[in-house]
Amino acid sequence: MPIPAMNGVSVLVTGGAGFIGSHLVDALVERGGRVRVLDNFATGLASNLDHLDGKIEVIEGDIRDLATCQRACDGTRVVFHQAALGSVPRSVKDPATSIAVNVGGTANIFAAARDAGTARVVYASSSSVYGDSPTLPKTEGDEGKPLSPYATSKWMCEELAAVYGLSYPDLVFVGLRYFNVYGPRQRPDGPYAAVIPKFFDAYRQGQAPKIHGDGEQSRDFTYVLDAVRANLLASGAGDDACGRAYNVAGGRRITVNELAARVREASGGGHEPEHGPPRPGDVRHSLADLSASQRLLGYQPETGLDVGIGLAANAYLGR
Repeated sequence: MPIPAMNGVSVLVTGGAGFIGSHLVDALVERGGRVRVLDNFATGLASNLDHLDGKIEVIEGDIRDLATCQRACDGTRVVFHQAALGSVPRSVKDPATSIAVNVGGTANIFAAARDAGTARVVYASSSSVYGDSPTLPKTEGDEGKPLSPYATSKWMCEELAAVYGLSYPDLVFVGLRYFNVYGPRQRPDGPYAAVIPKFFDAYRQGQAPKIHGDGEQSRDFTYVLDAVRANLLASGAGDDACGRAYNVAGGRRITVNELAARVREASGGGHEPEHGPPRPGDVRHSLADLSASQRLLGYQPETGLDVGIGLAANAYLGR
């Protein structure tokens, strides 16, 4: 399935200064889109967009403010809703803020898109919605109970999209359940950084990376440009593909111990990892079934983990 052209199409990317969002903005600009970004820069970085100065419109504001969302959505054809407060541990520590941003903010964006006459919203969901389901691979429709406030917030966003889709048939929704997206621009700093940038940062500083638990938990990692391509495909998917959420992943799993060894090798060596207690809310194993996203979106991961880790190493180690 071809990626649609964006020549002259007015689009909004919420969270467009963030890790995934800024890569998506790049791709939309390259395809001729008229791109507007909404970001409050709480976790996103203005420097991620510096190279696009004069090519995009940037609104600094918070999705928790409906008027700001309405201004951002005005005149748009497609909204790519990436803005969220990520991290399972962050949500366990401060569930109220995660729910307010991820659910309340999403409700504002959906309402603003409806009021603006937007045709389609492509929104970011998460593999965390599978919760305590032990089934592998994870298949859409086989979700368990959420294990964290973050997972609950993403499940609620999917429910909101379903309700809006029924209530307002002129506005269609496509959700993307990201599985552990990684790559350049993913921040390594702070207590809620993702595992791959944290590992690279530890080796860059000559420290031992920290692993929560025994390290035998497994994850399905997705290179950021694969996630971007899924968004572009979803923006042009046929009517039969709309109104649901899809897995977006690399399609294979690796243990955290194996991941640490690969990052260590890509970093040129270093200390063996140190193990600490497991984190509450973390799932044990994750692997995506990609059959629905392949069949209905035309999605296929193109960057394998070894190549992706090499690209991430170039970014984090300044090669």
